Amino acid sequence: MRIERTSRVRRIGQLIAVVSAVAASLYAVPAEAKAPSPAAQLAAAQSAVEQSAVRGVAWYTDAAAGKVVVTADSTVSAKDLASLQRDGVQVNRTSGVFRPLLSAGDAIYGGQYRCSLGFNVQKGGSYYFLTAGHCGKVAKSWYTNSNHSTLIGPTAGYSFPGNDYALVQYTNTSLSHPGGFTAANAFVGERVTRDGSTTGIHSGTVTALNVTVRYSGAGKVGGLIQTNVCAEPGDSGGPLYDGTKAIGITSGGSGDCSSGGTTFFQPVTEAASAYGVTIY
Repeated sequence: MRIERTSRVRRIGQLIAVVSAVAASLYAVPAEAKAPSPAAQLAAAQSAVEQSAVRGVAWYTDAAAGKVVVTADSTVSAKDLASLQRDGVQVNRTSGVFRPLLSAGDAIYGGQYRCSLGFNVQKGGSYYFLTAGHCGKVAKSWYTNSNHSTLIGPTAGYSFPGNDYALVQYTNTSLSHPGGFTAANAFVGERVTRDGSTTGIHSGTVTALNVTVRYSGAGKVGGLIQTNVCAEPGDSGGPLYDGTKAIGITSGGSGDCSSGGTTFFQPVTEAASAYGVTIY
């Protein structure tokens, strides 16, 4: 009788242990999900902005702050603006419209447009100049005047969108092509000057590097220099420099030289490397 009672007690104890284990599994609180790392959050924010179809925005990654900084122009709707807002993304507004600064007027003329000459370059015994890619895209030949009576030469190559640089060859031997610059890379905070056929000379500061802009109606360009230097249509292709250092080629932006604005520049080192030319 004692043995039978002991066995029964043991079975009851085992049954209680099984019931307790089942109850614990049913009512256990799951462990808190592991939060993604800051690097993963930043990568997700970058991907979301890159894959967005919203036009009229520019962005760059501020790795030190762990965020993607987006600037939206006046064409971006409230709905589209909301679609960009998420963890790791800082959205700013600016007036005006991000667009390539192309217009009809004077300076260098191609087709029905005018742009600005950037930097003179050479390759072998031939001379060329760099200008904006969206300028090279719209004209096969370039002239010094609006009635196209004095030829400079043909567009030898262009890249736009994606990049924003073009190469034009001097075939008119009567034209001079002075130099005085050395190619250099920009840095944030650098004091720079821009020259253009519409607004002349204006100065400002480099505010960001490796910026991507999705121009309204004109495609996306990456790897740009962002500045607070003003510019207007027709200034496209003009030079950005720091003393004798050639820094960039005017691409596009918003605003004007009365109220100010944001302007983007194609790094000149990339353009010169793409064509195998030397700035002089």
